[in-house]
Amino acid sequence: MAESKNELNYNEDSIQILEGLEAVRKRPGMYIGSTDARGLHHLVWEIVDNSIDESLAGFCNEINVTIEKDGSLTVRDNGRGVPIGMYKGTNQSTPEIIFSVLHAGGKFGGDGYKTSGGLHGVGSSVVNALSSKFQVTIYRDGVISKIKFANGGKLVSPLKTTGNSKQTGTEVNFTPDETMFSTTKFSFSTISERLKESALLNSGLKISLKDERSNKFVEYKYENGLIEFVNELRGSQKNLCNPILIKGQDLDIEVEIALTYTNDFAENVVGFANNVKTSDGGTHVTGFRTGLLKALNEYGRQQGVLKDKRLDSSDVKEGLIAIVTVKVPENLIQYEGQTKGKLGTSEAKTACEKITEQIFGFWLQENKTIALEIIEKALLARKARDEARKARQAVRDQKSKSRGKTMLGKLTPAQGKNKEQNELFLVEGDSAGGSAKSGRDRKFQAILPLRGKVINAEKTKLIDLLKNEEITTIINAIGAGMGSEFELDEVNYGKIIIMTDADTDGAHIQTLLLTFFYRYMKELITNKKVYIAMPPLFKVSQGNKKDFVYLWTEDELSKYMKKAKSKVEIQRYKGLGEMNADQLWETTMDPEQRKLIQVTIDDALGAETTFRTLMGDNAEKRKEWIEENVKFTLEDNIDYVEA
Repeated sequence: MAESKNELNYNEDSIQILEGLEAVRKRPGMYIGSTDARGLHHLVWEIVDNSIDESLAGFCNEINVTIEKDGSLTVRDNGRGVPIGMYKGTNQSTPEIIFSVLHAGGKFGGDGYKTSGGLHGVGSSVVNALSSKFQVTIYRDGVISKIKFANGGKLVSPLKTTGNSKQTGTEVNFTPDETMFSTTKFSFSTISERLKESALLNSGLKISLKDERSNKFVEYKYENGLIEFVNELRGSQKNLCNPILIKGQDLDIEVEIALTYTNDFAENVVGFANNVKTSDGGTHVTGFRTGLLKALNEYGRQQGVLKDKRLDSSDVKEGLIAIVTVKVPENLIQYEGQTKGKLGTSEAKTACEKITEQIFGFWLQENKTIALEIIEKALLARKARDEARKARQAVRDQKSKSRGKTMLGKLTPAQGKNKEQNELFLVEGDSAGGSAKSGRDRKFQAILPLRGKVINAEKTKLIDLLKNEEITTIINAIGAGMGSEFELDEVNYGKIIIMTDADTDGAHIQTLLLTFFYRYMKELITNKKVYIAMPPLFKVSQGNKKDFVYLWTEDELSKYMKKAKSKVEIQRYKGLGEMNADQLWETTMDPEQRKLIQVTIDDALGAETTFRTLMGDNAEKRKEWIEENVKFTLEDNIDYVEA
């Protein structure tokens, strides 16, 4: 660590300017993704990631986040503190440049950081641009310095010294601009889950969160972060082995991996590059898988248990839980696409493959009994997959014989051939399915009614899933296979829309379907093809019953009632079956009028925890979670898109 500190010279000369800030308020979605709850919390991640970068560089071991009573949020770290001198060639202070000019920071060719995950200058200035108030307090060079902005990044108080201090670090306090966001209410649970994940990824870093509104407080610090991260993901599943830690460096890339095998059949491998989650994997994950497979095949041949057989990547996935992290120098970091969802650095594949094969191979040699159990599990997985393949073939044969009627169940297909435009509605119940079938636009909307609750994919083996008629019907309707054989390009629909009643049973059906997609067709979710339909809660008539409106929330109803000028008649919809075909179309299915929740995955730990809660053995805990967290209204804490 001392060597890295000497090499990194973080001062005014480390800051470079690439362009201005004007476009952020005009097109905020380009910078933070959206202006709803998701975009709001993206502001938090940008500031927190800057502090984490200080930790990655070796200069910060504590980060404190506070949700203030006035609705603002404060992030304080004990890093080096932002440079406070004048920026070269200008009459502006360096903090003014960093926090008010887009692409100004210590990560654009300067030597302030070797690796970084956050966008630093980009993120800080974007947060400033989207805040009504933005204040930075800097502890550096023995003094306390402050600078203030307001109304979207306008300087209201230049940098000035306000006192003396031996502390170092940076404190940022910002108030999101209400005119830019649909909600400015920070979620304690959302921030808490993200901070916990960050602490797990950074051993020894203490991160706390305090909510002054409710006096809630959490603190996270892990000495063996990745090992504990794997245990968090494992939950109640039984380990075949204690978590294994793989660490090394190659091609100037630092690799750290934790993995275990469980007695479960689901796989969960999560990748991170410079502390940023790579939802779609990438070269580091590919390298890890290749190294793991090579080590197992080599050991299996040495022990004579594989003989003429050879395991493939699908065989060794079952029960595998792994966190794959890499720290890649700024000059090597490459991502595929604009969202940092997939790492593209070729050197990361080479490094992860080499280090995994060597260290995991050595571990296998030292742990013969468990190593043979892992290989036996892989061979059983191959056998089960062969049986599943035969079952799928039988499905195809039956489909061919019956011209598709048997295995497509009650599917009413769309007439159009444009896959990306076509939509599949998974509808709760035959009654609502009938209305949806009658009310749909048959050119591009397909309807599949579901009878009762779908089988729980979290607790069912693959071979048993394939015996379930509802599941096989969904698989065949989507048309892209499942599990390791899932092919995104083969999906028959651009949108798969879950449409259930607005009650607890409807929420349970949603979670059962989402669990199946998450475990066996995760790419549907990561590629944003899964949605939840939002039927209205009320039909309100005023005066002449022909004069009516649909309302989706209690809040909308309250506002409507205050403005009503005559007697109002309110119809509360208890289920989709209460709507006739034309009502269902105009409220819930018409692309011009409907509201959809787009299903996304924010963080690996949160997703795993949620699915274990929802689909685990504790029915009471599941019911409690649904009642507390599932809102059947378009409120502030729900991320929805009109589509």
